[in-house]
Amino acid sequence: MSNTVILGVGMTPLGKHLDRSVRSLAAEAITGALADAGLGRDRIEAAWFCNTRQGALEGQHGVRGQASLRAYGFEGIPIFNTDNACASSSSGLFQAFAAVEAGLFEVALVVGAEKMNYPDKRVEMFEAFKGSWDRELADDHIAALLAIGEGVDPPEGNVDSAERSVFMDIYAAQARFHMKTFGTTPRQIAAIAAKNHNHSLRNPFAQYRFPLTIDEVLADRMVVWPITRSMCAPMSDGACAIIVASRRFAETMDSGRRAVSIRGIGVSSSSNRTAAQYDRHLTRVAADRAYAKAGVGPEDVSIAELHDASAIAEILHSENVGFCAYGDGGALAESGETQLGGRLPINVSGGLLSKGHPIGATGAIQIFELVTQLRGEAGDRQVEKARIGLAENGGGFHGLEEAACVVTILEAPKI
Repeated sequence: MSNTVILGVGMTPLGKHLDRSVRSLAAEAITGALADAGLGRDRIEAAWFCNTRQGALEGQHGVRGQASLRAYGFEGIPIFNTDNACASSSSGLFQAFAAVEAGLFEVALVVGAEKMNYPDKRVEMFEAFKGSWDRELADDHIAALLAIGEGVDPPEGNVDSAERSVFMDIYAAQARFHMKTFGTTPRQIAAIAAKNHNHSLRNPFAQYRFPLTIDEVLADRMVVWPITRSMCAPMSDGACAIIVASRRFAETMDSGRRAVSIRGIGVSSSSNRTAAQYDRHLTRVAADRAYAKAGVGPEDVSIAELHDASAIAEILHSENVGFCAYGDGGALAESGETQLGGRLPINVSGGLLSKGHPIGATGAIQIFELVTQLRGEAGDRQVEKARIGLAENGGGFHGLEEAACVVTILEAPKI
């Protein structure tokens, strides 16, 4: 077991915060995390600030963390800026964890803060997604990705949406490959979206809080076949903060009895694998590393937050982290076992699909949910006897898969 714990967490509601700045969202999350940990601002020794959009949409290309955190009152401490696409704040957590484990700091802060909605910059909002893949090789990569889905054609008369993130084309290609290779059905993909929308009814922080049936998901507006609008994560604004501390420091605090242990974190990047080498997926690599460091296996996990930027992704990653065999993710989704109350609840928060997906904050928000669950503080969405939690957070695309992946394994307080 590591010597590092999560002492406090805080987050904002997710949605379209058109009248708020990145720094104001960050401030709300930091205030919540400090209060949760019972700490003053002066106890923070270093900070990681995680954001992907301020450069593209506000021109704030550098010193984003220094700008937002100085506004909060942090002065003189080391501040590091982490942009790793959708895996930014989980990457920031890994870096803070490593620094505390190494004894460089006793207490560190990780902040993920993002604004994605700028009504007067709608073209730029969608163009910004292209910064999360290799721009020089973009044409080659998209051609290779679309090719893996060949042989599974959309129904006659299908019309794709004219306005969409380029990543939805990628997820659609991955869905078609899974359908062709394993017989996965659009209904199984829709089961993920319906489950996660229904979960978010219980989450007061969620962007969407309305129920959906599988049939309603399938009947929703087509984005790019077989992905409908309900199978896609929204563009979200929001922030989350995490306070990481040494176990020794936590034991001096009253809040230490609620501290959640970081059992292990595994990180990986993409490789030049073929589509048929799905068992070499970077998420499988990261998960194997996390399990080895944590000394647990997939059978020990009580609850998981998986990166469902599209519904097909939860199917893929439930396989990649070892919750089922390759090819069985669709059947697992349809079985009901991953619902709240099932054998292995996944995305009880509502997932990215319904809770929201503020890119640079998403990984931290997954950790917020797991910490809340492992403490037994999740209210009517509480998973009974949750002891081990797993978060999988992917970022960008490179080649046939995500460019980065972070898998984090947490353990409940021993109280």
